[in-house]
Amino acid sequence: MLSKLFFGTVLTSALISCSQPENTNVLGEDVASKVYVPPGKYDEFYAFMSGGFSGQVAVYGLPSGRLFRVIPVFSQDPQDGYGYSEDSKAMLSTSFGSVPWGDAHHPQLSRTDGTPDGRWLFINENNTPRIARINLNTFTTSEIIEIPNSAGNHSSPFCTENTEYVVAGTRFAVPVEDGKKDVPIDSYKGNFKGMLSWIKVDKNTGRMNIAFQLEMPGFDWDLSRSGKGPSADWSFFTCYNSEEAHTLLEVNASQNDKDFILAVNWKKLEELANSGKGELRKTTYYDNVLDEGTHIASSNVINEVRVLQPADCEGAIYLIPCPKSPHGCDVDPTGQYFVGNGKLAAQITEYSYDKMQDAIKNKSYEGDRYGIPVLKYDAVVSGVVEKPGLGPLHTEFDDKGFAYTSMFISSEIVKWNVKSCKVVDRIPVYYSIGHLLVPGGDGKHPWGKYVVALDKITKDRYLPTGPELCQSAQLIDISGDKMKMLLDFPTIGEPHYAQAIPADILMKNNVKIYKLEDNKNPYAVKSPDSARMVRSGSRVDIYLATIRSHFTPDNMEGLREGDDVYFHVTNLEQDWDEPHGFAVIGNNNSELLIMPGETKTLYWKAPSAGIYPFYCTDFCSALHQEMQGYLRVSPASSSAPLKWGLNDQWKQD
Repeated sequence: MLSKLFFGTVLTSALISCSQPENTNVLGEDVASKVYVPPGKYDEFYAFMSGGFSGQVAVYGLPSGRLFRVIPVFSQDPQDGYGYSEDSKAMLSTSFGSVPWGDAHHPQLSRTDGTPDGRWLFINENNTPRIARINLNTFTTSEIIEIPNSAGNHSSPFCTENTEYVVAGTRFAVPVEDGKKDVPIDSYKGNFKGMLSWIKVDKNTGRMNIAFQLEMPGFDWDLSRSGKGPSADWSFFTCYNSEEAHTLLEVNASQNDKDFILAVNWKKLEELANSGKGELRKTTYYDNVLDEGTHIASSNVINEVRVLQPADCEGAIYLIPCPKSPHGCDVDPTGQYFVGNGKLAAQITEYSYDKMQDAIKNKSYEGDRYGIPVLKYDAVVSGVVEKPGLGPLHTEFDDKGFAYTSMFISSEIVKWNVKSCKVVDRIPVYYSIGHLLVPGGDGKHPWGKYVVALDKITKDRYLPTGPELCQSAQLIDISGDKMKMLLDFPTIGEPHYAQAIPADILMKNNVKIYKLEDNKNPYAVKSPDSARMVRSGSRVDIYLATIRSHFTPDNMEGLREGDDVYFHVTNLEQDWDEPHGFAVIGNNNSELLIMPGETKTLYWKAPSAGIYPFYCTDFCSALHQEMQGYLRVSPASSSAPLKWGLNDQWKQD
């Protein structure tokens, strides 16, 4: 009953708020010219949006809203064979086995001096705790590392100022000590822990490794940001469920008036870990890496991780009271202010880094939780934004000293002044906004110009498509005093968060082809003359060359029922935008899509005796339909030798 009354009141308030917006602009005059990108011209920004339950990342242009690419990350993708092909299967390996699906939430661009630099994009996987690194030269997933001792890898992977680390927090507290994991659920308090992780990033290669973890009380660690400028050595996390409830959290985790923001001096934790503090805890997790030379993924199994306890970290970790059930945790471009949004509050709370330092110095505490000092709320708060709307979630910043906060319940974006904490503008969005995006809006030097609303509900915005509607984004102009709605465009999956970067930064290093001479794949063929078939017992390796508009070879015999057949297909093209595809009838995994100069491998179990066609699946030329061939499979008892041919010129094993 309490829940129904609460949400009834909230809904009424939300409808009142929505019916009286200060900014009534929905579609301003002449908006088409502001989002129109003429044929042959480029968008100003690349926007990377999480695919949510699709497990992928979608790449859009801004301001056009055009979808350019879907990058496969945590989920198999039949479009190009990712997760199906022999060379990419290892990317989805975990301690739970191969997990071919993921829940991708928060893309994060690598940064130098607090500004996106266009090298890598990191993104977390919520369900099976993982973090991926995407190479932005090729827009391909290069590494996926599993996060041990974690469940619900939500508050990640937020970079430190110079990408020294990506930081990860667990949403679900769970028992983590060996021999103490099988406990009654109602023994939650004391037995369940929330693990925070710092993943070191190699500044040259991007390779990740878990440097240390911090074992925290069993709160639900929700979102995070790292500091910048004066606060660059700190990481900030929001958490809810400081009540440590384990059932009906909607009610039981909303009892306390305030939950917490955790402030962690990661520099001090780094020093402690490097000096041997904490314990090396036995565990198992996978680090999957795509070799940039061979384009073949492999898995490294790691069996220990260093874990620090709060008692090891005196002077490095502090709890700061925050209105109950906070979600977003955001740091302004100066690094002097951080914002905590209690999502059930009708206000936005801004904290001061300098005041936090004074409170620590003066020991302005209001007690502790599990030995972790709790700073006095009033000693750290720098201002409160009053009556911004209902349901504040996330905040990003422009280059003019303004903040933009998404209001989930009242379905609007509120613009407010960071120094005065006064609302200066608001605009309705459609409907129930979650995250929002300002290009560079979480960095030291935002590009501003636009804010993008990532909305959760789209009814009456698009043509109906049955009971499931597409997800929605809305582009809003913030270049003037008043926000102006420019564009609605649909998105894939459920976009939780997005990041954007000027297109010219990425285009400088974009790889257009893989140079054939640099192809180090052991199964590559560099010319049609190298194409061949090789038998080793029941395994047959077929080395195929592709070029417009035929395969070499395109006729093959000598396969036997039950053979394990591996097609190693090399695209000999060296012309941009000339991929080739490969599929054979009866393959129960996926086709391959092979970029110019690249080699990929497809496994096929030879079926019963007969003739089996194969063909190019990607339209590559006027004679694409002619790009096909035949395999002959003979009975298992056959002694026919392998033979392969092109244009009736046969070779034999």
